[in-house]
Amino acid sequence: MEKIKDPGTILTRKATLKDIDTLLSFEQGVIKAERPFDITLKDNPLHYYDIGEMITAPHIELVVAEFDNKIIGSGYARLENSKHYLQHSKHAYLGFMYVDPNYRGKGVNQKIIEALKNWTVLQNVTEMRLDVYFNNDIAIKAYEKAGFTKHMVEMRMDITPR
Repeated sequence: MEKIKDPGTILTRKATLKDIDTLLSFEQGVIKAERPFDITLKDNPLHYYDIGEMITAPHIELVVAEFDNKIIGSGYARLENSKHYLQHSKHAYLGFMYVDPNYRGKGVNQKIIEALKNWTVLQNVTEMRLDVYFNNDIAIKAYEKAGFTKHMVEMRMDITPR
């Protein structure tokens, strides 16, 4: 790992089909990180995303962060219709937020979110949303630092007969 002295040297760009192998490995990193927070996940092999579609779909902006020509992070914004009773008709849902462990704490996530925010504004959308596990304190702090606020808690109950 090269040391990042200036976060300005971290670049973001739209992902391309040439990035799929790296993004597939990032997807497994996301799953590995989330598995301790979610007992409902299926066993491996597991995939969350259709990365090829995410790269080509017009309503999704999948970006990567690069440092020294190496992809070190990813994230997407997907335009979604909002509930009919909300003030905004559409919002951008963020996901696939991943930073290579060797580059965490260097502002990579902030750069990715900023790129997604810029794209969202260009789509005339005024709200971004994301999901984070309620007990993932590290991720919550990172998103709060980026300007997100806690909004709702989703709850679940296992009703499997015993």
